Amino acid sequence: MKHIFILLSFFLFLINASAQQTMSLKDATLGAGSYLRPEMPSQLKWKDNEHYVMVKNNSLVEVDIKNEQQMELLSLAELNTILAEKELKAFPAFTFINENQIWFYASNRLFILNLKEKSVVKSIDIPAEAGNRDFNTETQTLAFTLKNNLYITGTSGNNPITNDSNPHIINGASVHRNEFGIDKGTFWSPSGNRLAFYRMDETMVGDYPLVDFMAREAELDNVKYPMAGMTSHEVKLGVYNRETQTVVYMKTGGPKDHYLTNISWSPDEKTIFIAELNREQNHMKLNQYDVATGDLIKTVLEEKDEKYVEPLHPVVFSKTDPQKFYYQSTRDGFNHVYLCSVNGGVLSQITKGEWEVTEMLGFDNDEKNLFFEATKESPTERHVYQINVKSGKISKLTEKAGTHSGMLSPGHNKLIDRWTSTDVPGRVDLVFVKDGRVKTIHEAPNTLKDYELGENTVFTIKAADETTDLYCRMIKPRNFDPTKKYPVIVYVYGGPHAQLVNKTWHNDARWWQYYMAEKGYIAFTVDSRGSANRGKAFENVIHRQLGVVETADQMKGIEYLKSLPFVDAGRIGVHGWSYGGFMTLNLMLKHPETFKVGVAGGPVVDWSMYEVMYGERYMDMPDENAKGYENSNMLNYADQLQGKLLLIHGVQDQTVVMQHSIQFLKKCIDLNKQPDFFVYPTHEHNVRGNDRLHLMEKISNYFLENL
Repeated sequence: MKHIFILLSFFLFLINASAQQTMSLKDATLGAGSYLRPEMPSQLKWKDNEHYVMVKNNSLVEVDIKNEQQMELLSLAELNTILAEKELKAFPAFTFINENQIWFYASNRLFILNLKEKSVVKSIDIPAEAGNRDFNTETQTLAFTLKNNLYITGTSGNNPITNDSNPHIINGASVHRNEFGIDKGTFWSPSGNRLAFYRMDETMVGDYPLVDFMAREAELDNVKYPMAGMTSHEVKLGVYNRETQTVVYMKTGGPKDHYLTNISWSPDEKTIFIAELNREQNHMKLNQYDVATGDLIKTVLEEKDEKYVEPLHPVVFSKTDPQKFYYQSTRDGFNHVYLCSVNGGVLSQITKGEWEVTEMLGFDNDEKNLFFEATKESPTERHVYQINVKSGKISKLTEKAGTHSGMLSPGHNKLIDRWTSTDVPGRVDLVFVKDGRVKTIHEAPNTLKDYELGENTVFTIKAADETTDLYCRMIKPRNFDPTKKYPVIVYVYGGPHAQLVNKTWHNDARWWQYYMAEKGYIAFTVDSRGSANRGKAFENVIHRQLGVVETADQMKGIEYLKSLPFVDAGRIGVHGWSYGGFMTLNLMLKHPETFKVGVAGGPVVDWSMYEVMYGERYMDMPDENAKGYENSNMLNYADQLQGKLLLIHGVQDQTVVMQHSIQFLKKCIDLNKQPDFFVYPTHEHNVRGNDRLHLMEKISNYFLENL
């Protein structure tokens, strides 16, 4: 009997082993965004305080919280029948107007649908080429752009708000290269009676040549790309009155190239607030304007900093007192929420501590409590909290370690919590705010359960200052043998607004790192100082000296790696893209004795050739910081190149223009250095789609052949 049991166990082992598979390059590249992505509820939204909805099997399904019963509200087949001539292949992305009505786009039309009656309430024709669409549910009016002008829909068709013939005067689109939290160009007033919009004049900015090589004869495509220290564009904020059909521009004054950010309306729609930032980006004024005249009423509050101020969030007005608003600021060193008055500026600080508020979710009905997401437990986690606005008492609403994202119910007493953690592919919980009860709605299956993967761990090391903790992630090869020596590939970013090590599924690792681990490499990442969500001092230590502190911190990671008996110190490589490409060059050129192979994608080489808004925030202007620009210019270190280096660039890159790589190559030619170079035709700053598989094969092979 014992022999039979042993034999059976052996066969079970063989079956299980045969079921396991390793990460292929296709899995690592394309699978992460498709067939290996954990399945989470689609379009999960609150319908009312007792029901939420989701799209399931191409049907809109309602769930009753009390009895957990599901009811189909509308199937895709029914929707196609209702829309008659429309043949949708998938349920469209929709937004609730009220508990019975939704709106959505389909085939160049906007539809308002009554779910209860299953009928179209209204449809609006939209020109096929319309962009920057912004729908106001109060007036059921759509704002959109055609080329460089702004329009709104009306009873007599599409009405133009602007009529600029010069294509370099752009209305209704995002401005300032999407810095400062800007992601749109139109802003409806609360009732929809007025529409604020950006007007960006780029005529004074020099043309930057991009070339389309795919035409029969290569064609020139000039774009506007203001480089650090050069002439920038000029922006105005206009306000369109739907009743009078007139536009009034806010008299924001000079200098004309300052930044108009974070637009917010007062509840009574009589005034508008603009967080105005000087071009030096060290002085912000929150200014209030009269929308009827465009006149400046007053400066409500100001922020100054010897390095930089970076406004990222519009103010949120109180629902109980129209003279008060909530404001996010890093003025105390970390991003926190402040209660302010239109007439008195900052009244009180609501959240406090050496952690960051990452999202404001809203308030309860009487505004006694604020709900928010924050890094309070750890910089690598996000949790949802409730804080009493007056007392400051905080309650943590999410339980398990991980990265949580909350969605408040209309009654503000329930929370849909979407979250993930190292070993949790994805989960959705229903949290009852009053008593803390948690009910699981959905658990995503583990799409990697049949894959054999190397061990993935997160830990900390000390930064180059010997006091600050830096978070690291290490992935070891499958069947790791501590008696062997392994080569290492460091994946790096290191710059602002990015964090690579998080307590999400598999600790936020790229599947490509698992693929390379399967090939026998250790995959290593460290979030150096300069990266996101660690407070102002942690980030702005890089000011005026990009690449210096970050490189020192990355080398502390290398020091740690070299201390490990299983690391082959003679076979260390590095790869990064964009800022990570810049950091790859820093590491390869400043520490040539350490790095044998590097792959730099879309790298910044010389910050004087980068755009105004981002570049000048962190480096000031070239004539103000000549030494800093010189020290961060990779052309000045090209003579130190020893290892194998591959540069990759998108031909149509408008973020880090290809001039960076071309100048670096010319410098290497002059110095008789031999880097490798590869370009991706038709691609901009990132290589997307099926071509990405080609890219990752190119990168992988470079390491496999040289490291």
